[in-house]
Amino acid sequence: MATIYDVAKAASVSPKTVSRVLNGDAPVGKKTREAVNAAIAALGYVPSNAAQMMRSNKSGLIGLITGAISATTENVQVAGLPELLLVQGIQQTIALSGKTLMIADSGGHRDRVPNLLETFVRHRVEGLIYVAEYHQQVQLPRLPHDIPMVLTNCFDTAGTPAVLPDDRRGQHDLVKRLIEAGHERIAYLTLRDDIVATGLRKAGYRDALGEAALPYDAALVQCCELANADGETQVLWDAIDRMLRLPSPPTVFCCGNDRLALKVYGILRSRGLKVPDEISVAGYDNYRIIAETLYPPLTTVELPYTAMGVRAAQRLLGLISGESRDDPSPVIVAGPVHWRGSVTERRPSNVSKLKLIRED
Repeated sequence: MATIYDVAKAASVSPKTVSRVLNGDAPVGKKTREAVNAAIAALGYVPSNAAQMMRSNKSGLIGLITGAISATTENVQVAGLPELLLVQGIQQTIALSGKTLMIADSGGHRDRVPNLLETFVRHRVEGLIYVAEYHQQVQLPRLPHDIPMVLTNCFDTAGTPAVLPDDRRGQHDLVKRLIEAGHERIAYLTLRDDIVATGLRKAGYRDALGEAALPYDAALVQCCELANADGETQVLWDAIDRMLRLPSPPTVFCCGNDRLALKVYGILRSRGLKVPDEISVAGYDNYRIIAETLYPPLTTVELPYTAMGVRAAQRLLGLISGESRDDPSPVIVAGPVHWRGSVTERRPSNVSKLKLIRED
């Protein structure tokens, strides 16, 4: 393999002159440049990326830590959506920038992350992205000040730049649309209470009810997701049974994610109830494998994982170029409501009609 010294000898110049031609960091005469380039072509010389990286302090490498590659079914149950969608959004954006994305999989073990971060730092990455499997708070080791990092689907208390889903708005927009369709008794079968998204979505649920002057009824809200999904169907069945026996039962069940909605379909049908003719169902995530294959197709909210991945990559590229380094505020990404056949339009009650008249 040809070296810079071979090129210098063939072009009758010094190795330093060859370096100047390669890096463009000093003036070189036209004839000399042509001689060096001709020697490079004749010898098939390939410059050392490592040497160029050390001179420019720019490796062109971006590090990404995720658990998406080794994700199990259990991970998907917690997250609702596979985080691979986040990774795809990141990869597509980094590819357009001309930089190279290096991906390390944590295998779902948080204790591996510090070593992975250290490995990326040793490889002189220009920036790092950490992707969590669901919306949560994390605590990661500090990086050298010259290596920016963006957290995706997670946040920390140190003010590290983050990209997060707008869970509060998503649930608000869904409940608002249900109310506009004439539903006033809206049950909410939530995810686990220890998940950040649950608190935000409950707030969005209450926001929408308040805006429509509808009362909040705690009897219509029940946590139905279990860390171990084995007993989840029993918990769902009990919650649905109790709510349907209320003096004023719900007309629609909102589910914490589309996976729960799938189970709700089965429970309602086992009770002889038709969706949506007798009872409506809505989900969250727009997990299309579920939402578009259910019959009737599921009304749900987009969990904007691909868009979040794109925004995370854009944010990191901006930080690398020096933009917004002093802005610690997270980027919040919202998704639309996908209105499908699982929810029936009902005639608005007199209360809703009066509210509409006041707004007009």
